[in-house]
Amino acid sequence: MMQAPTDFKIIADHQEVTEIARDLRFHPSTVKNPKLLKPEQIEAYNRDGYLKGIRVFSEAEIAEQRRYFDALLAKVVAAGGDSYSISTAHRKYGKVYDLLTHPRIVAYVKDLLGENVIGWGSHYFCKMPHDGKRVSWHQDASFWPMTPSKTVTVWLAIDDADVENACMRFLAGSQNFGHLTYHLSEQDENNVLNQTVDNAEQFGQPVDDVLKAGEISLHNDLLLHGSEANNSDRRRCGLTLRYCAAEVRAYMDWNQKGVIVSGSDPTGHWSNHPRPAED
Repeated sequence: MMQAPTDFKIIADHQEVTEIARDLRFHPSTVKNPKLLKPEQIEAYNRDGYLKGIRVFSEAEIAEQRRYFDALLAKVVAAGGDSYSISTAHRKYGKVYDLLTHPRIVAYVKDLLGENVIGWGSHYFCKMPHDGKRVSWHQDASFWPMTPSKTVTVWLAIDDADVENACMRFLAGSQNFGHLTYHLSEQDENNVLNQTVDNAEQFGQPVDDVLKAGEISLHNDLLLHGSEANNSDRRRCGLTLRYCAAEVRAYMDWNQKGVIVSGSDPTGHWSNHPRPAED
């Protein structure tokens, strides 16, 4: 079911760039002695491609994070941005850096990726009430100039996320099919991203990633996932935090995004910039 390493074109910032040889096969977790996750959870991740409903922050702690995001969003919108434009935020904002490196979150990631872990991505996906935009079925790995495919995304619920306000959805087990063909989304699809895998539900059973604020889910970079438009009166905000094994190589200067959050980076590939001064 898993395809061999090959060349894939990267679609980054809506532009096609040079082909990069990448290993886009599913690499199951091989951690034998997890500290927080149970062995059966590791088995479930390897089978289904995700874990969900893990509490990491109390109601008071996530309320503080929500207040921070509210202020940040207001500042970004005033400067001409929108609710989806706060990306690579750990390179700009100290409090997002603190979340990317937070020991409670990193501990769960280590149980899937091993001791040497790089945090390299942070992006708020905030669907405002009656937003009208969906996220089509896609695989994260298609967007990233990185190899091999050993990345875990943590989705931290800033707001409660449920079916009514368009929580994320997974296609369980779809990571086992390796990299899948997609088409570039047309404007009338109202897709937040620019890739769509057609007839995706043949690859797995849809599962709603219902989360209470302060909970996280974790999913593999080859797992098909997406979300519907938020037609409710409630906002749905989550912060995606991206992690990879230190052995992963990043091209197009994406190694500049990486921070050592556990263990070490023996080859010095990742830039490991310090915490930003802002916040």
